[in-house]
Order: sequence, then C-alpha cells, then structure tokens
Amino acid sequence: MTLRTATIAAALTAAFSVHALPASAADLDLTQPRDALAAMRKINCSTIDGKPLIYHWTGNVWSRVEGEPDRLLFKVEGMNIRQCGTVQDPVRGQGFRLVSRELMLYLDPVTGQRIDTWKNPWTGAEVSVAHVANDPVNQRPMFERDAQGRPFVAPFRIQGDRVFMPAEIPLFYPNPMAGDYQDYVGNQYHAMEIFDFAADRRTLINSRTDTANAVLSWIRIAPWMPFMKMGSRPGLMVFNAMSQPVEGIDALPQVLREAVATDYPAYAAPPPLDDARPNATSWTVARAGIDAERRANPQPARPSGH
Repeated sequence: MTLRTATIAAALTAAFSVHALPASAADLDLTQPRDALAAMRKINCSTIDGKPLIYHWTGNVWSRVEGEPDRLLFKVEGMNIRQCGTVQDPVRGQGFRLVSRELMLYLDPVTGQRIDTWKNPWTGAEVSVAHVANDPVNQRPMFERDAQGRPFVAPFRIQGDRVFMPAEIPLFYPNPMAGDYQDYVGNQYHAMEIFDFAADRRTLINSRTDTANAVLSWIRIAPWMPFMKMGSRPGLMVFNAMSQPVEGIDALPQVLREAVATDYPAYAAPPPLDDARPNATSWTVARAGIDAERRANPQPARPSGH
C-alpha cells in the first residue's frame, strides 16, 4: 500500500474540517498544531519513539476489462510493520518520521491458499507470482509548521464518537519499467490509492494513549501487475481491503506468519529510524527482479523494427 509516500503525506495535510471537542486535562487540542500532529502520529503509528506497530489487511483483487464481467483474481493478506521517531527542524518545529516495510501475499480466490504460480486466464500462460515485498516504504517527516511557518491543520472530520480521515491519492509519474521516452509515447504509471481511516474520538484525543488503534479501508485502482505479463492488453486491477493494527507478528494470519518466518525474515521488524534508502514499490522491485533474471539467463537480442 508507496514515489506514493511523499504524495500521501502531502495529501493528508490538506485542510479538513475540525469540530470543537470537550476539553479535559488529558485531551489533545486539535486546533493546536503540535496536538494535531500528535493525533496524526497516533493514527499512523505510536507516539513512543521506536515502538513498532503492525497494520494487517485482508481483501480481494478484481479485474476490470471493458466489455467483459469483472473477475475475482486473487484474495490478499498483507501487513505493514512500522515505527515513528521524533524529529526537529529549526523552522518547522517538532515533527515525526515514519519508516516501514510492507508485505502482501496473493492467495487463491477459492481456497485462500498462498499461490506462487498463476495461470493467466487471458493468455493461458503459467507465470510466477511476485508477492508484494516493498522495503522500505518510508514517509517524509511531518512537522507542526511548514517551511513558510504555516501551522499544521488536523486532517480530520469528527462526527459523534468517531474521527474520519479520508485521502484520495492520484498517482501519475514516470513508469520505472517503461523507458526514457514516456513524454513522447506514454506508458506513465497511472493509478489511484484511497485510504479511509476511522478511529474512536476519545482514544485519539486522550494524550495518555500512544496510538489511536484506527481502522483503515484501502482501495487501489492500478495497471496489471508486471508478473501477470499482460503486455499492452487493456484493463485495470481493483484492490479492496480492510485493515487494523494487530498485537505483533503472532497475531497475524498463519499464511503471513509462515511467510515472514521462512521467506521474509526482515519483515519481523521495521527499518531503523534513520533509514535513508530510497523507497521501493511493486514496480521497482519487479524491475530489479527481471533485470537480475536477464543477467543470469541472457536472451538473444530481438530484431529491431523499421
């Protein structure tokens, strides 16, 4: 669920409405930049530096092709393990930075079992499944003021006992697998991610709690995944999942626990707080894997056209 992290951080700082709340000595005041930022941090992770938090999600992946019924292609089980750390800036004041890794497994839509090969129903080809294993997925720091000194505004809508935080993230940027001529011939990466958070109001504003224990709806509308080898066939994928924090790796479904134990041991912990690596996406990871396979098994050059 990433280039996209900087965009998400920016979108979440847009000014949503905040209604007055009854105050108490332990309440965060969401009209104050530092308290509003603390509430944002509680949605994303923990206010305790270096305390890991795991968001787990489960959902479905559908195809959308003009002129044919939608197909349920996969079920998915995923996790993002993260931690936050406090940062300071002489102009922007106090803030926090989130670092994370994310893992998502593709499952058979009928049995719910992990699949490592898949028969493409359009091409008939048997392909190897590349599960999502993005490391890292880090966010830029968020601060109580921006570079112009404007205060952080809480991106929440509060209604009754619940707090809502919607964010639609349109993505359009150079496709890492599509070459150097995209401004001329197209093929840019074009997708949208939708994150809809909800949390208990009292938990969120209570300064004695370090996390909001929020729930999340995640929707992704995106091109075919590279492992599917769909080439230029028209169509899109629609991911729909629900997520919430869980109490550690042991609270994850068995299929994820086994994957972490056997194939992805690094995902038992988040990256270090000072992680400076560039972010990974499904497409950058796919490109690296394909390039490695090509180096190991060189193929004859294809004849050029006229």
